[in-house]
Amino acid sequence: MSLTAHAALAGARITTSLYALSLHASEFTVGTLIALFSLFPMLFAVQAGRLIDRVGIIKPMLVGCIAIGIGCALPSVISGLPILYLATVLIGTGFMAVQVASQHTVGEISTTEERASNFSWLALGFSISGFCGPVLAGLIIDHARYSTAYTAFCGVALGALALITFGRLRQLPFHSQKEDISSGSALDLLRNTEMRHIYLVGTLLSSAWDLFTFVLPIQGARSGFSASTIGLILGCFSAATFMVRLAMPWISRRLSEWQILASALMLAALCYALFPLMRQPLALMAVAAVLGMAVGSSQPNMLALLHHTAPAGRAAEAVGVRVTIGNASQVILPLMFGGAGLAIGLPAVFWSMGAMIGAGVPLAWRKSAAHPQSVYRE
Repeated sequence: MSLTAHAALAGARITTSLYALSLHASEFTVGTLIALFSLFPMLFAVQAGRLIDRVGIIKPMLVGCIAIGIGCALPSVISGLPILYLATVLIGTGFMAVQVASQHTVGEISTTEERASNFSWLALGFSISGFCGPVLAGLIIDHARYSTAYTAFCGVALGALALITFGRLRQLPFHSQKEDISSGSALDLLRNTEMRHIYLVGTLLSSAWDLFTFVLPIQGARSGFSASTIGLILGCFSAATFMVRLAMPWISRRLSEWQILASALMLAALCYALFPLMRQPLALMAVAAVLGMAVGSSQPNMLALLHHTAPAGRAAEAVGVRVTIGNASQVILPLMFGGAGLAIGLPAVFWSMGAMIGAGVPLAWRKSAAHPQSVYRE
């Protein structure tokens, strides 16, 4: 179900970028549209986590998939830039509900020993959908119309809705935690030094992921690449996240969570330094694949650390805080770097992001030295 909902989001994001560019929208306008995918998730992810802690996962997931379906349906019947602003809000907010619920559920139904491995399987699913969405969008756009692509992703969202309604999700041994939830605000979670470090490093790596999916369509369009070529470059990125997550059980037996995160930061910073130098599609595919391996390894380990560190009864809220912080960067970065792309050019955008990621390397390196063993082997 999570894979299907995410495929609709990933396909709609690339379709929105290319559609806006085809309407001669500026980089700043495209950045605004991409930021709107994350605006309401930034504002309401913590509340969504608390709601899921109280009422369970079914209703939030149902509402989320309906919102994604409506958001994809609107541009398929109403053309022009204005409708995209509403569509992006609906799609992004709907997927936020699905994301928080699915990540929390995997943590809840897993034993301590299985949790990191199960998060890897969930992340593996997101890699598949992250590959299928952009590639499918590119192929449909090149051979049909943008409205057809939106219609296809509306159908994908309805498939996710059908899986929730008629599938076996209701049979999961999940129970609301009305009597177990501890009091306190989300700021209490950020006052915990260990959780603050996890959030910081996770935000840097998720920002590396999100900025790539925003800037690459712009760079590809400027370079004269077809929609299919841009989709394939994004597909190589997602295929690499799939491969590294497939190997994560083997990697996690040899490296701790913090060692993996430190390595991911260094690789991501290197990739952003190289991107402006790559002019051919094959070169971009290669660097995109390395970046995919770096950021793809981060999410399972970060989620495992969060569930290990979060206070009892507040696991979904902790995930909600993580989604809020990540979406805040998804709102700010496209707006900031979209304007910067107009003012100073895309190469400076890539190198600025690389410097920002590199600034987190010393912290992750110290944490990896202090925690040479996995939290599940300590």
